[in-house]
Amino acid sequence: MISPEAFKQALLQIIDAALAEDIGSGDYSSLACVPMGAIGKAKLLVKDQGIIAGVEFAKMIIERVDAGLKVEVLIPDGSSVTYGDVVFTVEGSSQSILKAERLVLNSMQRMSAIATKTNQYVQLLEGTSCKILDTRKTTPNFRAAEKWAVKIGGGENHRFALYDMIMLKDNHIDFCGGVSKAIAKTKAYLNDNQLDLKIIVEARNLSEVQQILDAGGVFRILLDNFDYETTRKAVQIIGNQCATESSGNINEKTIREYALCGVNYISSGSLTHSVYNMDLSLKAI
Repeated sequence: MISPEAFKQALLQIIDAALAEDIGSGDYSSLACVPMGAIGKAKLLVKDQGIIAGVEFAKMIIERVDAGLKVEVLIPDGSSVTYGDVVFTVEGSSQSILKAERLVLNSMQRMSAIATKTNQYVQLLEGTSCKILDTRKTTPNFRAAEKWAVKIGGGENHRFALYDMIMLKDNHIDFCGGVSKAIAKTKAYLNDNQLDLKIIVEARNLSEVQQILDAGGVFRILLDNFDYETTRKAVQIIGNQCATESSGNINEKTIREYALCGVNYISSGSLTHSVYNMDLSLKAI
């Protein structure tokens, strides 16, 4: 998996690129009417309800804009919030607060939506041993923040990108010429290039499940678009030989039933690709 230092660098890259996109050659609205030395204070106001996420990321953004700004956190990441709550205050240069405002709001609104949806799924899995995973179906150039939000909501991260885990899906298998051949070639490639990466293989039916088990050396089998009955059969066949994961159009109505089939993980792209931003605002006080 991605290292903590690499993860931090990915977050800083998001911030730097987003600030460059938003500020460009200057925040002329603020420069035109707000005195250079003006000092102000603002609060992050919740106008919705759910799980707040992105507080620590907002602090990173604010520090990147102006290390002289002072942030006082009143409600930390992962907390339940409702309309009227104040998450934090920021005080210092008024121009700097205005520069940071939009990126802070855009980031926290989306991260909070993701954390809220993830937490809903976590609650639906309560009492089972199954864990919810995200996917790579993330917003381009905002993945690190979105995966952080999943963790804040109580979920687990799948692989971060193409480079930190092997995942052989249907197209890999078909292009290679079959499950067994794809696994054999992958293990040889990892050995030849001295790479220590876990292997996940997607199965489309019980026959492929057995082929994966026969090949060996696989960390997890992904049961893609299996119905409940076939999932239970697959879990029974696999036993303790490797971990299991269900995916494919699983939603709030079906997630618990899949968990009760005995799979270790359920992955859902909807955690990051189908959420409605939490309503937040930054107001001068």
